[in-house]
Amino acid sequence: MRISVGCSPGLERKNGWTLAEHAGAVSPDGMQRLLRTAEWDVDGVRDDLRGYVLDELGDSSGVWIVDDTGFIKKGVRSAGVQRQYTGTSGKIDNCQLGVFLAYGSARGRALVDRELYLPRSWTENRDRCAGAGVPAEVEFATKPQLALDMLARAYDAGVLHGWVTADEAFGQNRSFRAWLAARGVPFVLATRSDDLLTCPDGRRHAATDLAALAGAGAWERRSAGPGAHGERLYDWAVLTLTATAKTDGLPDGWGHWLLVRRQIDPEPGKDPELAFYRCAGPAATPVPELIRVAAARWAIEECFQTAKNEAGLDHYQVRGYRAWYAHITLAMLAAAYLAATRAQEAKKGDLDPVTTA
Repeated sequence: MRISVGCSPGLERKNGWTLAEHAGAVSPDGMQRLLRTAEWDVDGVRDDLRGYVLDELGDSSGVWIVDDTGFIKKGVRSAGVQRQYTGTSGKIDNCQLGVFLAYGSARGRALVDRELYLPRSWTENRDRCAGAGVPAEVEFATKPQLALDMLARAYDAGVLHGWVTADEAFGQNRSFRAWLAARGVPFVLATRSDDLLTCPDGRRHAATDLAALAGAGAWERRSAGPGAHGERLYDWAVLTLTATAKTDGLPDGWGHWLLVRRQIDPEPGKDPELAFYRCAGPAATPVPELIRVAAARWAIEECFQTAKNEAGLDHYQVRGYRAWYAHITLAMLAAAYLAATRAQEAKKGDLDPVTTA
């Protein structure tokens, strides 16, 4: 049977029934078997996917990006489902959450790894886990821990080169930052406005207070990349923090900075919005490089959009733990193929490699 999971043009919903009909099958049994019971190496395909993306899109500008996304669900039987906050709907919803690793460069971007988040309501109920096919050895792990599992796989494979960036859910996690620093992986991680940071004089200040101390000459206007209405321009400032192995776990010769992004057109009567990033990397890192990495974080949102809209990342109807990984992996592979095809067309001068299809 010829399988075209995820990459089927013209299908509004890309689930077992619609894909089976598109492939000319009389029932969805084959498609469902592929996800639920067929014996194939899901994690092996995941590793091949990562290698494929790096072969097709890898270059010196590459950035590794971590984020999570939600999958809205009904009922209580799908592995990991519960009422929890998801940025997908912007509220607390009945959903599953997946933590993802993406790779983005000037040549394109794609999702390369995934982990299903299992809340304690699941991991503390082993009968419920067994009913959804969750292996007995799978225990509770926070989202930063799941992200580190994915980064560790890339590191162990010898391919974790370049910067890592993520939102504040990961940037606020000390263990997440320490893992990267211990392996010499530079990072630009979002953090909260009240994050207490140590200055070279030993005093600690909240990130928002440090931003207020930056003089007018500390700010420079740069783009965070193209948006729906043109270039997303902001003012940026960088303030030096401590950078020692003892206090921050950073390698010798590294710098430690607070990067601040300031809105340039606030609403009348309101202060400009600020965003904060804790950064660490080689001491000679230029400011534009930190800004470039911070701006690269938005690429994973485009990866989610493409994978959901074009490759059916969120169109599944499976409930089991293993079936979730099978579907997500195949959808990621389909989306990566689209990204690689776009990059190949861009090389011929026909397309912009990083414009969403």
